[in-house]
Amino acid sequence: MTSQRWVGAHVSAQGGVANAPLNAAKIGATAFALFTKNQRRWQAAPLQAADIEAFQHNCQAHGYQAAQILPHDSYLINLGHPEPELLAKSREAFVDEMQRCEQLGLTLLNFHPGSHLRKISETLCLRNISDSINVALEQTRGVTAVIENTAGQGSNLGHQFEQLAQIIHHVEDKSRVGICLDTCHMFAAGYDLTTTEACQQSFAQFGDIVGFDYLKGMHLNDCKTAFASRVDRHDSLGYGTIGKTAFEFIMQHPATTEIPLILETVRPEIWPEEITWLQSVSR
Repeated sequence: MTSQRWVGAHVSAQGGVANAPLNAAKIGATAFALFTKNQRRWQAAPLQAADIEAFQHNCQAHGYQAAQILPHDSYLINLGHPEPELLAKSREAFVDEMQRCEQLGLTLLNFHPGSHLRKISETLCLRNISDSINVALEQTRGVTAVIENTAGQGSNLGHQFEQLAQIIHHVEDKSRVGICLDTCHMFAAGYDLTTTEACQQSFAQFGDIVGFDYLKGMHLNDCKTAFASRVDRHDSLGYGTIGKTAFEFIMQHPATTEIPLILETVRPEIWPEEITWLQSVSR
């Protein structure tokens, strides 16, 4: 099988998870992301057998395998929470998200690492995150926990490659942990992507500090804010402060084959054009 690049977007699952693969197919995607529940609520009704069957049927019908799908967990979860009660609540919710992926036959779950809320040290917060991942991996099978790098807004950790490496270091089962690199977050956090040379340097840093073996997906987003702003604002490709060079570089990098490359750009109406363009510059 020749190496492929799987490109898509974070699509709506409104009306049920089975609609996500249909929405992905409509935009010509060969990968997609989705929420398996309402991302702004703690609780969700359990997945029904009919939902699971319909989701799997629609994925099969449109040629989506588990490796091409990158679900995202709830925004409410903070796996580094400084308060024991809310840390426990986050862990319980994260386990539920992992179990939902397991039920759907999915193998990845993307999540934001967590925040110290200026109440505990970065070191302790990073250890909380690792321990939270360990708790979830113990209670699930076959799903990899995929940590998303952050822009470093507020007290969010995961904006430095060293922090991502530190989280991984304390995860017991390293075969089930990975990274999703978000280009907007990278740039806002201070990793330059504006020229080919800058991309080479930033990606080499990731390779040296974390390692490309851990790269399980990417979010391809331009950035509305200035370089190293630590402010997370996505833009459409070529409309922001990163420009298009970075995305050409990514589509030709050996580490980006056969992982989900997901748009979270701000104009869903041009997702088909963005997907077509990305595939056109792929090598």
